[in-house]
Amino acid sequence: MPDLPNRPRYAARLNAFKVPGGSVSDMLACAAQVGGIDAADLNYPDHFRGHKPRELSSLLAHHGMALNGLAMRYYSEDAFKIGAFTNPDPTVRRTAIDLTKRGIDTLAEMGGGIMTLWMGQDGVDYPFQADYTRMWDDTVSAIAEVAAHNPQIDVAVEYKPNEPRAYALMPDVGSTLLAVKEAGAPNLGVTLDFAHVLYADEMPAHAAHLIARHSRLLGVHLNDGYGKRDDGLIAGSVHPVQTVELFVALDQIGYDGVIYFDTFPDQGGLDPVAEARANIALVERLRQIAGQLRDDPQLAEAIARQDAATSMRLVATALYGAKG
Repeated sequence: MPDLPNRPRYAARLNAFKVPGGSVSDMLACAAQVGGIDAADLNYPDHFRGHKPRELSSLLAHHGMALNGLAMRYYSEDAFKIGAFTNPDPTVRRTAIDLTKRGIDTLAEMGGGIMTLWMGQDGVDYPFQADYTRMWDDTVSAIAEVAAHNPQIDVAVEYKPNEPRAYALMPDVGSTLLAVKEAGAPNLGVTLDFAHVLYADEMPAHAAHLIARHSRLLGVHLNDGYGKRDDGLIAGSVHPVQTVELFVALDQIGYDGVIYFDTFPDQGGLDPVAEARANIALVERLRQIAGQLRDDPQLAEAIARQDAATSMRLVATALYGAKG
């Protein structure tokens, strides 16, 4: 049976390749050693300190990488610790919105297409700490404003249950889709991060289908973990079956964007080049298996009657060569 078509571009978390005293140029050069990393996401404003957009575009081209998009990082002011879009101080909130707009302008200048919003600071740590209605309204309003800033740039919301705040304002796929719906901009969508989905107690394939049904799936961050935190392990290393199911779902909904390896070799002392190569090798194999299972009539029949025993035998045969 055929593999999944249209091999995606692969990108990796650039900070995984960071060395003490190293620059963005050094990180890109290290990522280029992997072979198969042909796209990149840059953090804004972090990766632009000391580098002009034109310079970074030249560096990407030199290393054979296309710019996929930018990811906002709200670390530039201490005040962001208690919120960017949800900050109780209107001046700080405006600073976060304007910073995001500058990021979108930079992205457009560099020819990228997706701005990812991960708003880890927007949440609470204690009961009676915040006005939830005001936080929600402020966030939806801010998302709508930054999306309207340049309708030609897609804006993706990446949800996560917590960290650094104890409770995120948008911790799961449902609340994120509600916010995107309320913001109401056609260039809005969602980024799915596999490890975030796991510890939101969700099934990745189900989350992908919900996003495609109610919004747009604009980004896929692949990694793995044990569902208790954002472990950032090699993709497919802990949950290969759910990873294969996600790939089948991505094919069903027609996702053709970049696969971004949001993994943390630096936390475990792994060689980042070897780790990135392992990500690609596992994902290529799991995508092949997804291609085999995608049109398997026996599997389709088993799923139709919710026959998990038959489904698991068929998946095990494809994954491990099990018989019987």
